Amino acid sequence: MKQTSLTQPPAFGRRIASSRLFETETRVVQHYDVAAVRREFPAVENMVYLDSGFQTPLCRPVKQAYERFLREGFETAGPKQVWLNRLEETREKVATFLGVGPQEIAFTKNTSESMNIAANALPLSVGDKVLMIEGDHPNNAYAFLNLRRRGVGVEFIPMTEVVNAESFRSHIDDRTRAISMSQVTFHAGHRFDIASVGRLCAEKGLYFVVDVMQGIGVVPIEAKAMGASFIGSGTHKGLLVPQGLGLLYWNAALTELEPDYLATISLAEPPADFIARVGNMALAPTAGRFELGNFNLPAIQALGAAIDLINAIGIENIQNHCFDLGDYLIERLDELDIGLVGPRERRHRAPHIYVTALPADHWLEYFKQSGIRVSPERDGIRVSFGMFNVTADIDHLIEAIRRRDVPLASAARTTALSKLA
Repeated sequence: MKQTSLTQPPAFGRRIASSRLFETETRVVQHYDVAAVRREFPAVENMVYLDSGFQTPLCRPVKQAYERFLREGFETAGPKQVWLNRLEETREKVATFLGVGPQEIAFTKNTSESMNIAANALPLSVGDKVLMIEGDHPNNAYAFLNLRRRGVGVEFIPMTEVVNAESFRSHIDDRTRAISMSQVTFHAGHRFDIASVGRLCAEKGLYFVVDVMQGIGVVPIEAKAMGASFIGSGTHKGLLVPQGLGLLYWNAALTELEPDYLATISLAEPPADFIARVGNMALAPTAGRFELGNFNLPAIQALGAAIDLINAIGIENIQNHCFDLGDYLIERLDELDIGLVGPRERRHRAPHIYVTALPADHWLEYFKQSGIRVSPERDGIRVSFGMFNVTADIDHLIEAIRRRDVPLASAARTTALSKLA
């Protein structure tokens, strides 16, 4: 397993013996040296950061990768081939991370671009239908709703606490051609049974498009086990890289899936003399067919460093650490009779995303003034963990709530639970 390119790589596997910061950590099993990881994210020492579902603070290895790129560009005007070689190294790291081949990975701008590429690559015709989940991320939904101009219909199924193959089965008819959904929901932390839906799609001969933005980097992902035709994501949450870079996995066996655009980089044989010819329009046999160069080279190099860090810690360890934090958060919320919007059971919830039934319009500014970074969501305040969070962060949140009168929280609990009934 590769280590991060730090001056003194932390021993992430050690248990933390004692620390004032971690005095409550005995409530959570130490799956890795969280103190060492925390030191890689300086921003979390300046605030209680519980907002990785929005974006993750910059860590040292990612910052160092950007600085190296800037230094090389500043001092040498850019070693282009070196940068492109690093791009391919990162592509291989992403592929290994997802359990696929590097020829099945394309770099995009963000999740929205990845989902739009996927939606427009499906061979859909007038009268065809795509199934989606009501209330899923709008940037997934709009990619497919936009196909209505081509006569393609979209049917939304209800979002329930548990979504699996049986949730879709009764909605499939002879017009259904695809299913698109998120692995993890951003607004309540549902973790859906993607693998069972993938098996249903294989059974029915449907294309399957999955948005993994909220899960990747925290939840282990085996793309082949998902049975997906496409998987799309950005990198600024669990993958630790600032906004402006996305990923697209393409099942290379589905050669009929083609981009709705064409560029030199998309071709099997880009013309060496840069002259376009009608006879040279064959698509690349790799996911490069979906790329529109130039690339976000500094972010791609930073992604390579981020994946090294995640691998050094272990994705299973990160997931288990976040699950433990979630258990502790739920326990502390129960003490205050504050409800949770979304699933409580581990098998149905994301490890790291929890929405408390506290009305955002009453609580968001208060938390900000208390030095606690969280996000407003549809039915409350979202608390989202990263690999660096500790139970002390949760204790700070709970104590801030205790300092304030909370009748609104109890009322919100009843409202939120009724919405899930």
